[in-house]
Amino acid sequence: MHSLYKEALELFDYSQAIRRDFHQHPEIGFQEVRTAGVVAKELNELGLEVATGIAKTGVVAVLEGAKPGPVVLLRFDMDALPIEEETGAEYASQNPGVMHACGHDGHMAIGLTTAKLLQEHRDKLAGTVKFVFQPAEEGLGGAELMIEEGVLQNPKPDYSLALHLVNSVPLGVIGVSGEEVMAAAKAFKIVVEGVGGHGALPNLTVDPVAAAAHIITAVQTIVSRNVNPLEAGVVSFGLLRAGHAFNVIPSTVVMEGTMRSYKPEVESLLLTRLEEIVKGVAQSLGCQATFELTDVTPAVYNTPAVAERLQGITQAVLPEDQLDKDLRMMWSEDMAFMMQDAQSCYFFVGSMNEEAGLKYGHHHPKFDFDEQAMPRGAALMAAAAIDLLK
Repeated sequence: MHSLYKEALELFDYSQAIRRDFHQHPEIGFQEVRTAGVVAKELNELGLEVATGIAKTGVVAVLEGAKPGPVVLLRFDMDALPIEEETGAEYASQNPGVMHACGHDGHMAIGLTTAKLLQEHRDKLAGTVKFVFQPAEEGLGGAELMIEEGVLQNPKPDYSLALHLVNSVPLGVIGVSGEEVMAAAKAFKIVVEGVGGHGALPNLTVDPVAAAAHIITAVQTIVSRNVNPLEAGVVSFGLLRAGHAFNVIPSTVVMEGTMRSYKPEVESLLLTRLEEIVKGVAQSLGCQATFELTDVTPAVYNTPAVAERLQGITQAVLPEDQLDKDLRMMWSEDMAFMMQDAQSCYFFVGSMNEEAGLKYGHHHPKFDFDEQAMPRGAALMAAAAIDLLK
């Protein structure tokens, strides 16, 4: 197993070059045309059976092992974000306003490197590896559309694996958690209606801005005062829109945000209290409020037995690295949909290098990661596929 890491290191120049190519040419969800073309070309050159245009820009490739057996799905996301890059790197984005600020360029490089490793070790595979390069992971429904178009059929996966580079975790730390890994996510929209008017005559208005401010403050008590301190929950506001002039009290305020939790009972509590506070506070201040909720993704849960195998593989492949068996995130991931009907494991690969200045978080305009994380990710993915297909 340890030799796979050595082989992945020998492919580092390839991983780095193709990652930097993806980074220079980022494309947002469902527009990954060039990206998908590069991915498909690399997979075709390995002699794999490749299908393109799935969920608009998705790519799927199949590697048949030397013997029949189960099917392992390996998922790698492809999309970038609508962010103006500020890294100053020589390989910075050439597409204005678009940037690989979440590490998906690294994920694709890991996926293609994994394909090279597994092609070299095809004789060790008793089964099939299904490589899924997914578009539109960033909240646009790429996984669901791929499922609708048959990605979980012909062949149907028995196992599903995915990974994420993590810039809040140092290089050399691998996170493989036993059960909950990432949170279920819902998006909410609140519209507070009042009576607008002149800013100098607030007594003649019903101020929805004041009501919105009280709502935001009161909502912060849900997690701190209603959720069991031993459980995890998040309620965050990300958008607040009100008015068009400094001296006019508007009639309407719009607020949008996200709810995160691992467990259904916590999610239900968050939802109940949020709606109660929104409507109760608005009414107490003379306003009316409407509340809309949108499902984003379910929680990501690992199959404990598969996670335990991955923990053992991590220690065998990367004995010098630190294994964290309880690394979880409040991120959401649509990989959850691909994991629901298979034995699954989603793991994290630390990618922060503070000394090198590679410390900015995901979705930050200065985000960049230590590329030495890529051979780690590829070696672990390849080793996991080989182990599951013994």
